[in-house]
Amino acid sequence: MTSPRLPAGPITLAGKRVSRLGLGTMRLAGPGTWGSPRDPATAICVLREAVHIQGITHLDTADAYGPHTVEELIRRALRPYPDRLLIATKVGMVRPGPDLWKPLGRPEYLRAAVEASLRRLAIARLDLCYLHRIDPALPLEVQVGELRQLQVEGKIGHIGLSKVSIEQIRLASAEIQVSAVQNVFNQTEPDDPAVGYCRIQGIPFVPYRPLNAGALVGRGLAREALNWLLGQGDHVAPIPGTSSPRHLRELIAAVRLPVHVQRG
Repeated sequence: MTSPRLPAGPITLAGKRVSRLGLGTMRLAGPGTWGSPRDPATAICVLREAVHIQGITHLDTADAYGPHTVEELIRRALRPYPDRLLIATKVGMVRPGPDLWKPLGRPEYLRAAVEASLRRLAIARLDLCYLHRIDPALPLEVQVGELRQLQVEGKIGHIGLSKVSIEQIRLASAEIQVSAVQNVFNQTEPDDPAVGYCRIQGIPFVPYRPLNAGALVGRGLAREALNWLLGQGDHVAPIPGTSSPRHLRELIAAVRLPVHVQRG
């Protein structure tokens, strides 16, 4: 069987050659990113179609989605995992309730969260693990230092940062190799200097909320929005999310045309 073409072409992320168009999985949890989806069977279909039919090889998730729900859905849908698949997850956020999020970066919590993600995904190593948010109550070096220790122990392959400034990337880089940065970035929120900084530093930049939570969907807007993102540089790898197989196909169709990469 011929492997499907990588949507939007390839990018090297966490040491793997994966599709530049990834799939964000937050929308596969229930309302408020809380609990199980209304239709778990459809959520599993989205994951299987994305990977096995549409050729997406970069899935982005987090232990906070549900919490825990989406990692479990990924295991149910896709294990045994294809060798080409990169599953990136995030730790460092707790969920007091629906639509509520709180950073928690204590080293013992981060360690427990990584161990729990390994069990839910049924894997021996997290290929790419992001610090979901920097906990302002603790020094950044303490938080990334614990992830670095887990990397030394072989439980994390590569470490990323989420929702960070250039200064925070620099501070973290003194402790770890930053393998990816994930920030909000889209046509209506286009002013993030970290995009250019990551280009210069050779760090993949993964825009989350690339369609502005669905505001840039419909009437050709998704095609324009995704190709605008891809045009910001070869290091940009957006992760739009969906809970609909039909919408998934629309996203794939939106990135089939050649992309003009902006320079400078």
